[in-house]
Amino acid sequence: MDTGLYTEADTAPAPPRTGRAEHDQAAKETLEDYTLRFAPRSYRRWTPMVVATTALGGIAYLADFSIGAGIGLAHGTGNALAAILVAAAVIFVTGFPLAYYGARYNIDLDLITRGSGFGYYGSVLTSVIFASFTFIFFATEGSIMAQGLKLGLGLPLWLGYLVSTLLVIPLVVYGMKALSKLQVWTTPVWLLLMVGPLAYLVATDPGTVHRFLAYPGTGGDGGLNTASVLLGAGVCLSLIAQIGEQIDYLRFMPPKTRENRRSWWTAVIMAGPGWVVLGALKQAAGIFLAVYALAEVAPAAAAEPIQQFKGAFDAMLPPWLVLPLAVVLVVISQIKINVTNAYSGSLAWTNSFTRVTKRYPGRMVFVLANLGIALILMEADMFSFLNAVLGFYSNCAIAWIVTVATDIMVNKYLLKLSPHAPEFRRGMLYAVNPVGVVAFTAASGLSIAMYFHALGDTLQPYSPVAAAVLAFVLTPLMAVVTKGRYYLRRTADGIAEPLLDADGNPSARTYTCHVCRQEFERPDVAACPAHDAVVCSLCLSTDRTGAHVLPAGA
Repeated sequence: MDTGLYTEADTAPAPPRTGRAEHDQAAKETLEDYTLRFAPRSYRRWTPMVVATTALGGIAYLADFSIGAGIGLAHGTGNALAAILVAAAVIFVTGFPLAYYGARYNIDLDLITRGSGFGYYGSVLTSVIFASFTFIFFATEGSIMAQGLKLGLGLPLWLGYLVSTLLVIPLVVYGMKALSKLQVWTTPVWLLLMVGPLAYLVATDPGTVHRFLAYPGTGGDGGLNTASVLLGAGVCLSLIAQIGEQIDYLRFMPPKTRENRRSWWTAVIMAGPGWVVLGALKQAAGIFLAVYALAEVAPAAAAEPIQQFKGAFDAMLPPWLVLPLAVVLVVISQIKINVTNAYSGSLAWTNSFTRVTKRYPGRMVFVLANLGIALILMEADMFSFLNAVLGFYSNCAIAWIVTVATDIMVNKYLLKLSPHAPEFRRGMLYAVNPVGVVAFTAASGLSIAMYFHALGDTLQPYSPVAAAVLAFVLTPLMAVVTKGRYYLRRTADGIAEPLLDADGNPSARTYTCHVCRQEFERPDVAACPAHDAVVCSLCLSTDRTGAHVLPAGA
């Protein structure tokens, strides 16, 4: 049967057979959660709502309460709420196209980034940024859990940091199957413990709402101030990279069909950009609880979620039940988010390492590496200067996310200079695409300089705005200047069958990779130039000789 494959079998030398065992092992390890690759239809058996619930379970973190409290205590409630709204609007708008692409084409944010302006190796930059996001927020949540264990059980902080790290390892060994069960079963308890005390305080003591709204901040007068709003928004925007963790779950969405389109869209919006709605509410609640806790604790302690919820539980529960429930809430929240941080971080590190070295060491190696970095940050007391860390980090994250979102919305759909369907396979993409790399580097570099006062004190609060605006302007400008010629190294992958089926979903037809001998669906394979056969995307990534990589197109 004619497979329609590109072949140069008569002229090209056969690739060396060494390394087959490594290919086989890498292929088997990645089939639990489809690390580094397209998630096939045969694996995606969950309903849209199960995927959405699992994805939203990953935002159970309590760092939002600390972030909101820190902004509110420093700048006042009015400025903090305005900052939260500004950041939420930016996160929602930029997150929508990324969530759609991840759910529609079943690939993670790194694979989206490759074909949206960065190139095959260019997106290594952003993979490192995303990995940094995961260990920064793992350290934040681990610190919060350690605070809870110290208050509730008397554990010293250093031991609490270690416990919060080790607790996650056995849970994150498994992929989406285990994580979906964990998130679905723990969400009802988490919601009850988080929402219950807030509702009780508002219902029984309306004066708490007035004190919350009138709080002026440290040395403030309670009025709106542009610099304060932008500084606060910059801290909140450090969470913009959270969409990457949401997509790590959304890539397992079932195909979009006429029958499920309503639930499909609901799940994508709710669990994609919609995560920020819950995030913004938690940040506002953090201000509320911090202002309430100020009557009992010092301002520094009022930013700690364990103290915030201890104060709220004190008002509604008998004393013997307060600390146990506060600790349970902190532990559940930490586990729910940090399994996601460890999981997503391991994917990002593995992805970068595999592309650069063409070796696949196994995801668990980078689970341990990511957790090791997070533990060092916790032991260094990162929580005490959290807002400073997040304010700096947000400049890089904003530049990255806005660049990719702009490439999808403007370069793909308006200018049509970027290929509409995402591409991520080696050989199909140029190594580096100047569109995304230049836009990202310029936007993040200038905004970081502004953040560190290199352009004066007056412009320092505007660094997140600069990152977003520059990325938004430079991305289409670079596409026009380069005429879109650096997106695709070749336009055909040597297989006659289209990548997408009649409904626009990735084709489910399977092919056998001649290197690892595993079966993969159509979007995850390409023709091999040395054989009348196909090779999967991971075997392409680990091909050190380049024998399986298709030549550049005309």
